[in-house]
Amino acid sequence: MNIMKILKILKRVRIFCILFLVCSAACRDDLERFGPTGTKNLKNECLLRTYWPKIAGEDIEFVYGFAMPYENRNRILAAWVEASIAGAEGTYMEHRSAHPSASGGDEWVIVGDPSVTTGTKTEVLFTRDTCAAALRYYWRIPEDAKGQEVSFTFNVKGSNNETVSYKMGPYAISMIDMARGLALNETNCYISIEDMAVYDIAEASANASKVDLIYLFRNIPYPETSTQSFGHAFVSPVTDADFRKDAQIPTGANNSTLVRKTYGLRDRHLDFLEPRYDFFATDIDLKSINFSDMPNYALNMYGGESGMWVETQDGRYRAYIFLNSAIVTGTAVISMKRLKMY
Repeated sequence: MNIMKILKILKRVRIFCILFLVCSAACRDDLERFGPTGTKNLKNECLLRTYWPKIAGEDIEFVYGFAMPYENRNRILAAWVEASIAGAEGTYMEHRSAHPSASGGDEWVIVGDPSVTTGTKTEVLFTRDTCAAALRYYWRIPEDAKGQEVSFTFNVKGSNNETVSYKMGPYAISMIDMARGLALNETNCYISIEDMAVYDIAEASANASKVDLIYLFRNIPYPETSTQSFGHAFVSPVTDADFRKDAQIPTGANNSTLVRKTYGLRDRHLDFLEPRYDFFATDIDLKSINFSDMPNYALNMYGGESGMWVETQDGRYRAYIFLNSAIVTGTAVISMKRLKMY
């Protein structure tokens, strides 16, 4: 069992410990009776659920649990989070409390109004008479946070005017950009790392200097005297003519893109069709990968398993490209992570 799986299990255990603290002393089925006994004041705990690289456009997810004694009908009035950087649109806190159900999943109970985010603050005002809850918080990573660190202060207030806080972070925000689900076929086959886009011949001709790779499919051994299949391939515009035979090269497209082919590195961000693996291409990976003596093409790629580490000719960009799917009719889908080197 690898370290990421161990950490994942430990975090799940901690989640249920938090929820157990919040809910274990329930003396009625109704949520208003949930709460620990024997505590003297308002308690809180927070857990980070996003253990992978934090990339712009994605969420950082937390579980914020809190509880107070039920004596004297104490109840929660509000919970809120202050981020050191304002989140992008889509930042919110759940107004439903998550509790483990008998079936092993989550049971959701509405405890307040939908959250309101103003600047760096996201708040839920409680409408349910309850002394305990566990709320999810999702901070959508904005583009302007790249390369920075972000911290969070979680807060909860009780009807006895007691307020407690819990600090989380700082967390480093990746400089990586990401594009997923780029469809390739015989027409739309020109790939730009800079633009993270796929072009047809007209678009490629208008952006010839940005064409880094061309997608080709040849269901034959290639060259004809070789035992290696050509299959689904990615070639630079200036790859040896034997490897780009029949490909239409846009005028002015003359990049020689270095490619380090790999197999089995199913990046969890990019493998959106089956995101069940714990590999993540990070800033450090892209900066440290060795391209010495690498070719400017990759042949015989397999959908769902093959990937490429790529460096543009000018060295300005590096990328990890995952081949999500590849069909014998000559179509494919790719996703990529890209890092600007300078």
